[in-house]
Amino acid sequence: MHLAFDMSFTHTDGRWRLPGGWAGRTFPDLKMYAEMALIAERARLDMLFFGDGTGIPDTWQGSPDGAVRWGVGWPRQDMSPYIAALAQLTTGLGFGLTYSSTFMHPFYVARLLTSLNHISDGRIAFNVVASSRRADAANYGYDELMAHDQRYTRMNEFMDVCLGLWRSVTPEAIVMDPETGQFADPKQVHQLHHHGEHFDVRGPLSAAPADVVRPVLVQAGASPEGIAASAHFADLVFAQGGSIAAHVQHRAALDAELTRQGRRPDEVGVMWSKDVIVAETEEVAQHRRSQLLDIWTPEMVAVQLSNGAGFDLATLPDRFPLGEIGERIAKATGSKSGHFNRLIAEYGVDHVMTKDELFEEGRDRISGYSGVMAGTPEAIADHLEEAFEATGSNGGFMLSSHGAMPRALADIADLLVPELQRRGLFRREYEGSTLAENLLGKHMRDIENTTLVGREVGV
Repeated sequence: MHLAFDMSFTHTDGRWRLPGGWAGRTFPDLKMYAEMALIAERARLDMLFFGDGTGIPDTWQGSPDGAVRWGVGWPRQDMSPYIAALAQLTTGLGFGLTYSSTFMHPFYVARLLTSLNHISDGRIAFNVVASSRRADAANYGYDELMAHDQRYTRMNEFMDVCLGLWRSVTPEAIVMDPETGQFADPKQVHQLHHHGEHFDVRGPLSAAPADVVRPVLVQAGASPEGIAASAHFADLVFAQGGSIAAHVQHRAALDAELTRQGRRPDEVGVMWSKDVIVAETEEVAQHRRSQLLDIWTPEMVAVQLSNGAGFDLATLPDRFPLGEIGERIAKATGSKSGHFNRLIAEYGVDHVMTKDELFEEGRDRISGYSGVMAGTPEAIADHLEEAFEATGSNGGFMLSSHGAMPRALADIADLLVPELQRRGLFRREYEGSTLAENLLGKHMRDIENTTLVGREVGV
């Protein structure tokens, strides 16, 4: 199996004050990330993964004050400069970077990721997201959210443009003949001439071609439109946690869509999100799990739940049927709330809940308390092994931890990874030098030639 560590929220949501965290260092100190990168490489993890959002949560009571007051989903940096620095400290570890296809322009993103692939010697993954939060949209000049289906239409076109740009300058383009003085072969540089619904891009890409043609492409949509987008371009799918039965269902839907789009299901692995706290004893693990509830104030819960739903939960009546509120949220945002979907699946559409009950239940979930796997290395390895085998042994896990950093990551490296290695489930050394070779088991040119060749993207 493959393992990555999700760094998206390691510094936010009160985790900075958990016992066992850094002493004398605060976000965004590069030394914090350097320490975690070295821990991850020591354990031979595939990559550090950085999710992102560019707005401060402001849905609760129509203001960012609560998020700012408690550090909920805020602050965030653009992690590309950090990755450039961390790549100089490591040799095998990959790095996953997130940009929004809803707001960003494909030419800028394709050029940036090519530059990072040069700097990292091909150890970059691009997590492609469709954004669904008004706080982000407002920073890019949008008064309203783009409709859900339209976001995925734009995503597919965005990626078609990126793929075309990455192929617009071939690796053989640079000749640098000292005798003639010729620098490059014009026949190996192609204009794109893309004219689509969302983008007009002439091309070619102005960057020098990288030995690794493009980054590994990651996508995390779970809706039918999201799964279709994954099948359209992703090398790897990032899927949310939950039961093994839910994993099997998601894997089956993805396989069916891959087949429909003419791709082989075994070409695309899934990294299942798992939140873990590992300790040498069950008692210590459960004690650290219990600490998660202590750092969440009532206002933090309200801010986070409202931000996740894209709906101001302060406007809810004191009592409400879950199905009715779920429909109100879907109508307001153009997409269903994952949290309310889980509640409806668990309790039913007609179940009546009070606002206080919603926040109390939400506190258990968003703090990680109810969803985290806390236990010994053996117990957690048992679950990962079962889930891995049930979903076809294709992919692995995107591990995160609500525990204190860097201790929680060090416990994964020093306790869980050796147990997985003992079972023959995880590598002891990196197999290749690029992220594609380590994470996908193939050279990126081989992937291009087998999975995406023949797709017309304008070149």
